[in-house]
Amino acid sequence: MSKLYLVTDSLICQQAGHNVEYVVEQACKAGVNWVQLREKDLSTEDFIALAHKVLAITRMYNAKLIINDRVEVAVAVDADGVHIGQEDMSYTQARQLMGYTKIIGLSVNNLPELTTANALDVDYVGIASIFSTTTKLDTTSELGVEGLRSLCTQTKHSTYAIGGINQTNIQQVIQTGVTGVAVVSAICGTASPYDATRTLIQLIENA
Repeated sequence: MSKLYLVTDSLICQQAGHNVEYVVEQACKAGVNWVQLREKDLSTEDFIALAHKVLAITRMYNAKLIINDRVEVAVAVDADGVHIGQEDMSYTQARQLMGYTKIIGLSVNNLPELTTANALDVDYVGIASIFSTTTKLDTTSELGVEGLRSLCTQTKHSTYAIGGINQTNIQQVIQTGVTGVAVVSAICGTASPYDATRTLIQLIENA
């Protein structure tokens, strides 16, 4: 499994001249096999329509499609899982709706939230925010590499770091012992999502 996790952002994709489907396909072709579809502003109907298109791509490349926040969308399209934040539906409710064969990830921003997550059978925790970022505004602090390293030692769950991670800092992030790294702009905001993905994967492998 690739340690690189793509989180989409339609606006950033558009600013780089792409649509979400193109970016997802290029990233999967380059080796990403975890994709989180994050759409904060789409209606449920439009989100479901986009999710069906993206799911067809991820299945073609044997990648996992995780839906951000919207459990009803994940259920409607039979996605591989859902990622929930601290302000979203509770883990217990999400698990009841998703069932026990699906992946559920949970965002944590600090040690108290991580400790609470340790009592849940979530499939992974997303630790945010490592560096400053404009794509994830619902974080309470900037952890930095040492903060991430500390949290990784205090959880039984798989850990994915997110927030301001790019080619310049991805190696120091992966060296903390984190399971994997999630990126948004470092793929979505590039002229060539394929080349950007290949570079990031190579940096991880050589860290």
